[in-house]
Amino acid sequence: MSRQVQGYVYLALAMLTVGSTVIASKLIASGLPPFTATALRFALAFPVLLVLMRASGVRLPKLSRHDRLILVVQAGAGSVGYTTLLISGLSLSSAADAGVVIGTLPVVSAGISILLLRERPGRGLLLAVALAMAGVLSIAVTPGAAGGSLAGNLLIFCAVVCEGLFILLNKRLKADIPPLAQSTLMAGIGFVVAVIPAAFAAPVTPDIPASAIIAVVYYALVPTVGGFLLWYAGAARVSGTEAALFTAVAPVCAVMLAFLILGEPIGLNQIAGIACVLAAVLGLAFAGSRAAMNISGGR
Repeated sequence: MSRQVQGYVYLALAMLTVGSTVIASKLIASGLPPFTATALRFALAFPVLLVLMRASGVRLPKLSRHDRLILVVQAGAGSVGYTTLLISGLSLSSAADAGVVIGTLPVVSAGISILLLRERPGRGLLLAVALAMAGVLSIAVTPGAAGGSLAGNLLIFCAVVCEGLFILLNKRLKADIPPLAQSTLMAGIGFVVAVIPAAFAAPVTPDIPASAIIAVVYYALVPTVGGFLLWYAGAARVSGTEAALFTAVAPVCAVMLAFLILGEPIGLNQIAGIACVLAAVLGLAFAGSRAAMNISGGR
């Protein structure tokens, strides 16, 4: 398996965990304030990442002032901003609505990639992005999907913008930071950023639903620990625009989990959307694998 195809696999798995944050956030919104839940998320994830970092012998390189600023912006926007805005939005809207709104993530991420990273995507990649977006639009036109709260959907879209910045700002770092070390930094900085407003949030009551606590623990260990590692490992192997394509997997996962866990209906439009997104991802992975074989044969 080529390095590029490995990146595709890592990115797809990372986006599966991102899609699952919609379900987790919906459960969290029923019992915890957004900043409190975010601080708890990183309080649980940070020590786990520290242990993994120490056990693997990974060290943090010397960082310039530029890189330190990038990391703070990443943690503030993508880690804290995405989580708090998504939870806040889901307190007003349904998980199905959120699945539709986060479908704009490929377009937002690709726009940020082209504007900030000045990348020139090829025709094949643009076609794959279009196919992925066709799948997202197929989900978006589901009857009843637009019946949610406008304010809630706007908050979720702001979370999408934060996530787009988070996953693409990594290309602006000058130092080569190991994925595990960078994940640990994100969790540590994210906790510091979230714990201050959490101290001023509404006090936590004893009757918190168990589902909200379980969702926070899941969010801390799976999307935060596993998702960080998978995304950084994948983003290091592909371009920013290619990484943006894989964000289309997140809304597909959100719709499927909304059906499986929350019991929301799934129709032909969702099935068609899932097929389009999977075709785009598999087609891109096949093209990368064939290119690697051609290079090998030329030697």
